[in-house]
Parts: sequence; C-alpha cells; structure tokens
Amino acid sequence: MRKIVLTGPDGQLGKAVSEEYKGDREANIIKVYHSEMPIEDLDSVLKKMADIRPDVIINCAAYTDVDGCEKDTHLAGRINAIGPRNLAIAAQKLDAKLIHISTDYVFDGCGTRPYVESDPPQPVSAYGRSKLMGEKFVTSLCQKHFIIRTAWLYGDGKNFVRTMLRLAETHDEVSVVDDQVGCPTSTEELARMIHYLEQTEQYGLYHGVCQGQTSWADFTDEIYRLEGIKTKVNHISSEEYASMNPNAARRPHYSVLEDQMLTLIDPDGMGFRMADWHDALENYLKK
Repeated sequence: MRKIVLTGPDGQLGKAVSEEYKGDREANIIKVYHSEMPIEDLDSVLKKMADIRPDVIINCAAYTDVDGCEKDTHLAGRINAIGPRNLAIAAQKLDAKLIHISTDYVFDGCGTRPYVESDPPQPVSAYGRSKLMGEKFVTSLCQKHFIIRTAWLYGDGKNFVRTMLRLAETHDEVSVVDDQVGCPTSTEELARMIHYLEQTEQYGLYHGVCQGQTSWADFTDEIYRLEGIKTKVNHISSEEYASMNPNAARRPHYSVLEDQMLTLIDPDGMGFRMADWHDALENYLKK
C-alpha cells in the first residue's frame, strides 16, 4: 500500500484529492495540517516526514490570496517558496515522490498563444514570484518530482463560482472583467490528474487545466446560464476594475495554459486528459 502525505487537506484542492483517493484501496492518505506541521519550518517538516516515512507527498498547501501576497511578501515567500523547498528536502531524503501545485501566475500574461511548459516564466506579482521560487526549489532539490501548474481553480470552498452565485442573490447586475482570459479548472479534474501522475514515474513539469479558454465575464455568463439566473453581467476592462479596486495586484491578461506534457507522454491519447471547462463546470454545479 502506498503511504501518501497530503498537506493542505482543508483547502479546496486538498478536499478534492481526499475524495478522489477514496476509491483507491492501494493508497493510504495521511492528512497533515499546518497546525501540526508548518511547511515553512524545516525542522518540523523533517521530523514529521521521518516519523511517517511516506512514499508520496502531495503538497496542496499554499498562500493563494493574490492581493494579500502583495501586502505581505514575506509570508508569501515563506509559504509558497520555503514550504515547497522544505518538502523537497524531506522527499529527497526519503526517496519519496513529491507532487507540487503551482500556478499560471508564473507568466506575465502578455502572450498571444497558450503557454506550454517550456515557455520562460516571467511573473508580474508577488504571488507569481513566490510560486516560481517554489518551483525552482522543488526542481533542484527533489529528483522524483511532479510540478503541476493550474489556473482559475474552483471546488469545495471559497471560489469565483460561489462568489458569483452569492452576488446574484442580492444584485440585479454585476460587473466582471472581460479582458483577462484563462482556463477555469475544477478541483475534481485536477485531483484526477494528480492521482494519474502519482502512479507513474513520468516526473517533470506539467500544465493541468481544463480544456478551452474564456474570460471572467464570459465564465460568469455561463455560470448564470446553467443556473437559470437572470442577473445581468456587465463586461468591463481591467482598467475599470482597477479604478474600483486600486489596491488589487496585477493579474495576467492572457494566462491560457496548454497541457502539452500530457500529450507528449501519451501521444496515443489512451491515458489521462482534462475535461472541457464547460463540462467540468456543469458537473460541479450539478453536485
């Protein structure tokens, strides 16, 4: 039986990973919370991992408040960079696999085509810089690693979909940015990808997002259409949004990711593929 440590088990992705592995009788998921093992504390990580001696570490712990990272870059660096570094050191000592989750925010968003794994990162926010530093630590310190960059996640917890549904309860219209384009991705789909890769030795850097692309405003339109909600969606520019939220961190305008590595390791298409974002959203709303 595979002994798998899951950090950040109380977050959206952590919950989805726990649910995904319920049907795997060969896997023993061990949930490790921040209160018992702060990932930014190397001694704590080394002691806890030495006690458990896992075969796999799945790191779903992160500081994902993009605006908060701008205000507290020190905390962002501790959680998003030093944390993965410490887990990588522990995994290497134990000869364990490490699965680490990163983000589309490692790119500047100035591209005109989907970003593939080999494109050079150039983050424009404190969040993106801290996550890129975490990637570099994992790559350099742990031989058996998977890094999965994802984007626009929604699942069981606070997320964009739930925010838009909540706003519709009290507003006749909402204003949403229409010039930021990306890939809405359900945590259920990303958990499936994690489960798939975890059982292989296809180590490396991956993009893991649902297929297709859309803007935040069009995403909202689709949420309301599927739910039969009549709230009007006003499509606004990033500049208009910034004027209403002057302290907001800079977001990439175009952060569409292409899951190129998944097709390279499985050219015949017999393995894993992420669902289309429309289908994943419909499935999420039904549940």
